[in-house]
Amino acid sequence: DRERLSPLERAQIIDAQATHLLGTVERLRGNAQASKTAQLKGLTDAIAVREGRVTSIIRLRSQMLGELALAEEASGDKAAADARFRESVNLLAVEYPETNALASARARYAAFLTREGQDDKAIGIYREVVTALASTQRSTAGMANMMAPYYRLLAARSATDPKAIEDFFVASQLQIRPGVADTQAVLARELSSGSNDGARLFRQATTLNRDLERARIEDARLSQLPESPEINALRADIKAQLENLSFQQAETVVALSAFPQYRVVASGKLDLAELQQVLRPDEAYLKMLVVGDGVYAMLVEQGAAQLWKSDISASALDTVVDTIRSTISTVENGRRVTYPFDAATSYKLYGQLFGPVAARLPTIAHLIFEPDGAMLRLPINLLVTADTGLAAYEQRLLDPDADPFDMRQIAWLGRTSRPSTAVSTLGFRNARQAAPSKAANQYFGLGENLPVSGRLPSLGTRGAAAGGIDGDCLWDVAQWARPISADELVTARNAMGREAGTLLTGGAFTDTAVKNRADLGDYRIIHFATHGLVTAPRPACPARPALVTSFGGQDSDGLLTFQEIFDLKIDADLVILSACDTAGAASVAATREAGLSGGGNALDGLVRSFIGAGGRSVIASHWPAPDDFDATKRLIGGLFAANQGTSVADALWGTQLRLMDDQQTSHPYYWAGFAIIGDG
Repeated sequence: DRERLSPLERAQIIDAQATHLLGTVERLRGNAQASKTAQLKGLTDAIAVREGRVTSIIRLRSQMLGELALAEEASGDKAAADARFRESVNLLAVEYPETNALASARARYAAFLTREGQDDKAIGIYREVVTALASTQRSTAGMANMMAPYYRLLAARSATDPKAIEDFFVASQLQIRPGVADTQAVLARELSSGSNDGARLFRQATTLNRDLERARIEDARLSQLPESPEINALRADIKAQLENLSFQQAETVVALSAFPQYRVVASGKLDLAELQQVLRPDEAYLKMLVVGDGVYAMLVEQGAAQLWKSDISASALDTVVDTIRSTISTVENGRRVTYPFDAATSYKLYGQLFGPVAARLPTIAHLIFEPDGAMLRLPINLLVTADTGLAAYEQRLLDPDADPFDMRQIAWLGRTSRPSTAVSTLGFRNARQAAPSKAANQYFGLGENLPVSGRLPSLGTRGAAAGGIDGDCLWDVAQWARPISADELVTARNAMGREAGTLLTGGAFTDTAVKNRADLGDYRIIHFATHGLVTAPRPACPARPALVTSFGGQDSDGLLTFQEIFDLKIDADLVILSACDTAGAASVAATREAGLSGGGNALDGLVRSFIGAGGRSVIASHWPAPDDFDATKRLIGGLFAANQGTSVADALWGTQLRLMDDQQTSHPYYWAGFAIIGDG
């Protein structure tokens, strides 16, 4: 069969690829000429297989041309490099139109143009890349380095060019973090394997996507052939196919949009005007973007938008956030410790991140914050906005007789503004437009798992193995040995009225019991008081966020994993995760040991899963909920004691203010840990 590659031909292609990789290594070592020689040989050897007619290696050949261009650029031959980059793009444009491979090649060429000072031409290509990706609901995942110059150019032009702000806003939504991409891939597989109407439609959309790509590739191939009646007829048939498939796909996506599970896994973007339309007069949307070592932010209000590059690098931001978190909640010698808060660093960070709008933010009643980078693991409300009370606080730190935890005079952002967190711009808009819960019952509280000692009970196949089957990925029994008290659940249930609420605690609170309940959709508020496991047991294990439960029967593993949460059927206006680090990093040490960048894993896992299951908004914790001075019980109790009709953001803010104004609980450890994710 001449269509199949022979073993010898496959070996020749693999050898050519190996030469290409060796050439890349030489370039990274600074040996431009050796790199060029290797890339030319690899390309020649690849094209020699069947005289270049092997379409399956077109992407490899494009990569080789791109690397050859970089080697020629490093050698100083800019004209040759320009030609190679264009050849790399054109090769894919013919065989693989509207693919991420083509978008990546074009972005790589645009990045080269910025290095050559051809900014306007580069911006034009970048805009085409973003438009193509956005129109097909794809992302720039894996393209951060190549897209970085685009964000830099747009930020530099934003003061005089409103279009630059609009372009930045759209492009930034396509820059998906690896944690988000991983979570969406896992949840997409979960959705695809289902048996309900949403799963059926999702499989249909996936098939239509593949058919569309095949039709586009065939159309591109035919466009390269000489015109003839036969070719024209074939192209007309393909055009008709594309129109029909596109119509079917549009219909399918409209039907899918009614399913929360799909809205969580789907990519998409809003235009700036679309976001401004859903904002209220007393609101603003504060969006961060970390690309490479650059940190950007933009503030969007009903009639205005501002963009800037922050006065801090991504690596420095990581260090500063670690420093601040270490004064809030850290583990030393097996004990959790809180230190006097580093208010001076918090104040400095506020200015570095948000300097151009530093005076504006405290005046905004409701601030929707979309964090990125290290700010995924630090609540924005504990940033200090002014030097009010700072000098006096610093003096108290030096006085052995003073209280170093008395922070009542500090100008927290959370003192005047009520922040909520968005996982994405589209996610916020969807939460705002979602109809309220139709649930008949008010409250369902779950928690206080039954402690386990000695060996673990019989384990199931999903949660306790952290998403794998390797015994080394089992969680230590200690995770089940320190249950969170159900006191706050009782307080919340009583505040709603005993007859309006249900509790599931102790031995009854098992993963199997939760998954098997048919009435989860009957509760407007679902409240978990249990530990969250957001990293991985060991570095080699996959990170699969989960909530700790009691152990149940044969199929129980004592964990409610984010995949299992995603499959729950709830109809809740609010899900509360009063647990250890359900929105943040479990601890800096544990997070780094697991090879992760921080709290984004929890935000991308547990929170998205609950939203996919049917929750409108989620309250999650950035660090273990404190027991001292009944802080968590008072905070949650105050949330439920708010007057009917009070928004979630206002209710949480009101109870946080009471803790801020109490000397014993004025340290951020007690009041700042809980974040509203969604539409507060």
